[in-house]
Amino acid sequence: MDQQAWIAIILFLVAYAFIVSEKIHRTIVAMIGGILVVILGIASQETALHHIDFNTLGLLVGMMIIVGITAETGLFNYIAVWAAKKAGGHPVRIMIALCLVTAVGSAFLDNVTTVLLMVPVTFSITRQLRVTPVPYFISQIIACNIGGTATLIGDPPNIMIGSAVKELTFMAFIKNLSVISCFILIVLIPILVLLYRKKIRTTEELRQRVLDMDEQAEIRNPALLRKSLLALGLTIMGFFVHQVVHLESATVALSGAFFLLLLSGEHYLEKAFERVEWTTIFFFIGLFVLVAGLVETGVIARMAEYAVGITGGDVTKASLLILWFSAIASAFLDNIPFVATMIPLIQEMGTRGVTNLEPLWWSLALGACLGGNGTLIGASANLIVAGMSAKEGHPISFMKFFKVAFPLMLLSVAIANVYVYVRYLM
Repeated sequence: MDQQAWIAIILFLVAYAFIVSEKIHRTIVAMIGGILVVILGIASQETALHHIDFNTLGLLVGMMIIVGITAETGLFNYIAVWAAKKAGGHPVRIMIALCLVTAVGSAFLDNVTTVLLMVPVTFSITRQLRVTPVPYFISQIIACNIGGTATLIGDPPNIMIGSAVKELTFMAFIKNLSVISCFILIVLIPILVLLYRKKIRTTEELRQRVLDMDEQAEIRNPALLRKSLLALGLTIMGFFVHQVVHLESATVALSGAFFLLLLSGEHYLEKAFERVEWTTIFFFIGLFVLVAGLVETGVIARMAEYAVGITGGDVTKASLLILWFSAIASAFLDNIPFVATMIPLIQEMGTRGVTNLEPLWWSLALGACLGGNGTLIGASANLIVAGMSAKEGHPISFMKFFKVAFPLMLLSVAIANVYVYVRYLM
């Protein structure tokens, strides 16, 4: 490898180390790394811009605007309180209900937004029951990452994969990942119940407090709610047909976002843009340019050649290797930069003799999303829940989460292994 290739590798590894250590905010690290790729001549500015996936960024921004405005209506609080009452105020049933709400929410919203909406409501309900919220939060983190696996828009790794591979449409993700995601959730929820049922007991009187909560009072703006539901419904419909009408998913999301802004009025414009996680958007930009350095210097091509050599170009070996490697790596590293590196690697493997890449893409999606459940640092949503819980005096330590979540992650990936083998490789 030439000097530029080694500089690109060192830049990427140093940036990755800082991202994992969290000593400096990951957005600052990624952007400085991306800027250095251009300054050091590893990739020109024009080439770097070419490697930025604006479809991923547009999809994220569009959905963040829609969810940000919808959150103003109180809809998500309404759903959580309604689910708790339907569970009869019983702590274990409420845990199951909130898991299901979180999983469904994560499938059609992004994971981070879902947990930001669910945590305050969970605190409210557990205070009424006078039980510790930690089992609820650990269960919701696990449900969140499983639910996000099911759709194109559920988790950033899926958004990135769907954007890079045009054949993997919104419907393709649902057809290939929704059933296995639901099955894994159905397997894991009873295990979580067995683990926590003795820790979340309450009295009949306290249960009645939950039943007395008024979900209707959570709806703060009925007029805006109707507009939000219309825009959200049309956007999701757009995702189902976006390939048929030859529109990218980003175009659908941004169309829905600005249609909602048109309906709601310009006084929501600034508030909506404040709810966009610009730090996440710029993190992606820096990351795409860092990976561009590896692509342009031929590092990714060499890695692909090595991977093909290990597997002998065998699709079965390659798929299962990617599934397990993605899961273990994503448990200890942020799955977003990991997937950003793996996408061009798999594409390069396609040019080196691996003829059927579809099982590899689904293995990457399953491994990266499910692997996020392995540790507290495996996904952004995990860290956000832990931070919000600690602020309220209920810290979730790395080991407390690891003891429960890592074995469950291994079980979920083992189930996914059987699924991938039976569906795609037999």
